[in-house]
Amino acid sequence: MVTTTEATCSDHYNQDVVKRHSREEILSVALDAALEGGLSRLTFGRLASRLKISDRMVVYYFPTKDDLVTSVLSVVGDRLQHVLAAAFSTPMNDHRSLVARAWPVVAQPECDPLFGLYFEAIGQATAGLEPYKSVASHLMEGWIEWLGGFVVGDQDYRRREAAAAVAVLDGLLLMRLLGGSDLADSAATSLLDHR
Repeated sequence: MVTTTEATCSDHYNQDVVKRHSREEILSVALDAALEGGLSRLTFGRLASRLKISDRMVVYYFPTKDDLVTSVLSVVGDRLQHVLAAAFSTPMNDHRSLVARAWPVVAQPECDPLFGLYFEAIGQATAGLEPYKSVASHLMEGWIEWLGGFVVGDQDYRRREAAAAVAVLDGLLLMRLLGGSDLADSAATSLLDHR
């Protein structure tokens, strides 16, 4: 005969088996949660609740919150690079060309939440908080290296122009998120028309 306690333990065990998620599935839900509530509100408990699993399952794949945040930000960077890749079908001469191609692609409402997470991480990084400081520095270097691959010229020139493009785009995107799309578009037009 099965007692109530045994049935509950057995039922709980069976639910955990049925609700097992892969690392990628958990990471996808973590990204959705971060997009809705920000990185600061992303916790093992909230994520486990969304997935209807034990928080131990989340910890199995992401042992620390730093691991979870770092992984989410890596996905954000990958998604943004995927979106931007189509804009760079031919090599560019300078940072203005990079910005002119990138701005219409990234200045879209569907990109705003991803850049919101990016700037949340940047804000935490400027306060010296980890893992944001390390991750943001790594993301910035990754963007410069990646964009530099689309610029014609020697290595120093490509890096310099890519860094300038990142600086301009970050400024415009921050303006878009805080001041609205009209203000950012106007600033982009002014910057890009002065060649």
